[in-house]
Amino acid sequence: MISPQNYAHQAAMTCGFPYLRPGMRVGLLGGSFDPPHMGHVQISLAALKRFGLDRMLWLVSPGNPLKSRAPATLERRVAAARQMMQHPRIEISDIEARLGTRYTAETLRHLRARYPGVRFVWLMGADNLTHFHRWKDWREILETVPVGVLARPGDRISARLSPAAKIYGQYRLKSSQSHLLAGAETPAWCFLNVPMIDTSSTEIRARGDWSAT
Repeated sequence: MISPQNYAHQAAMTCGFPYLRPGMRVGLLGGSFDPPHMGHVQISLAALKRFGLDRMLWLVSPGNPLKSRAPATLERRVAAARQMMQHPRIEISDIEARLGTRYTAETLRHLRARYPGVRFVWLMGADNLTHFHRWKDWREILETVPVGVLARPGDRISARLSPAAKIYGQYRLKSSQSHLLAGAETPAWCFLNVPMIDTSSTEIRARGDWSAT
């Protein structure tokens, strides 16, 4: 006989949505992953440990509204991400395409409604914090979910001087408090300096190691 938990898990996987239990601390790493690389892997492993997360989802987006260039097909990017990131607590998801959302704030609204009781943490590299104030409804993101920022080479100073960092400076947790982020009352964010590979999707595409087809 299938237990209620296993039934819920199977039902969730059948409709393409991950199974998440109330009380879980789940990190969300969004992006085009065009292509995924070891920098994404390092961010994920560091976030799992430092933020005390139970699970993590890579949210492979249909497209980035801030970028004019179209990415490779969603199917190809998801397949590449699954090949690169193989970890029992990290799942690759095309949930934004299934939800039909285009912006992070919109995706978070749907996820919080679908998974009541789950403690989501939005994760991003420090390079994204630099222009975070340009994201649609960026204040709503900070006001509704904790945000974990992981430093990439060369982005530390500009990120800390960004408009978002200045406006919400009083809500920043010290790096020594990173394990408290997922359970913190919002707004709350934490900036971590972690050793990371100095690579990017842009560089990989420029070398010709990844194409849109």
